[in-house]
Amino acid sequence: MKKHLITAFLMTIATTVLLGVLYPLLITALAQVLFKDKANGQLITRNGQAIGSRIIAQPFTSAKYFHPRPSNAGNGYDAANSGGTNYAPTNQKLIDRVQADAKSLHEENPAQPIPVDLLTTSASGLDPEISPAAAEFQVPRVARERGLPESTVRDLVQKHTDQRDLGLLGEPRVNVLELNLALDDMTQKR
Repeated sequence: MKKHLITAFLMTIATTVLLGVLYPLLITALAQVLFKDKANGQLITRNGQAIGSRIIAQPFTSAKYFHPRPSNAGNGYDAANSGGTNYAPTNQKLIDRVQADAKSLHEENPAQPIPVDLLTTSASGLDPEISPAAAEFQVPRVARERGLPESTVRDLVQKHTDQRDLGLLGEPRVNVLELNLALDDMTQKR
């Protein structure tokens, strides 16, 4: 019995060290060497300072920026509180929020139907991308606020629209942070 307990204890220590320490260190080292950008959160830096991540949404409230999907993640795009509300379509809180958002968006662009991704949250609440239709809906506001022709802003949206992966996976999408940074770059060069 004593021999079995010692063997079990040593195996526990060995597997803990091997699988709980050495393996994670090896995988982390490989990720840092082979996929440094992805392993570190795909951060976008300007002047040596991180300003955002390509894979996590962040709030843009100014009218001169494209806005991401609504978020229920904590206090606006808080990755520590990611997750949807899981409200049923008949839940009054969800109905009230969607109606308020729809009213606000109709005031912004009364002639256009509102794309669904500007009214609904993603499963995580942190989706960094919007549909091309959602970006197109926002073009008039952004162009007006920045004093740019709509065609110029529309061209920038087209330039930042990623198509389906491998031509068939996913949907066309626009990364809001990258598009807003490109807008800032464009207006600074003017």
